[in-house]
Amino acid sequence: MILARVIGTVVSSQKSTKIEGIKFLLLEKIDPVTMKGKGDYVVSMDSVGAGPGEIVFYVSGSSARMTNVTEGKPSDSTIIAIVDFIEKDGVYTFQKNRE
Repeated sequence: MILARVIGTVVSSQKSTKIEGIKFLLLEKIDPVTMKGKGDYVVSMDSVGAGPGEIVFYVSGSSARMTNVTEGKPSDSTIIAIVDFIEKDGVYTFQKNRE
């Protein structure tokens, strides 16, 4: 699983019928200690209802096709969780709704 921040939405009017109705989000990978973006981006299918600015876990490869939303779909990246907090060495580096 990889940590990222939702930074945008990706819309496609022409797509395979297998992925119609699925929301696509633009993610930027983050450093979990500094919470700064790494300048490394990925488009990911959303299986949990994530929104702009949220910190999420996403998976790639065959794991991306293991959610109820993406099963049997041509996916290589899927958001599987919205993060509530990140703690390292007893210190919170992120707490949802406290940024």
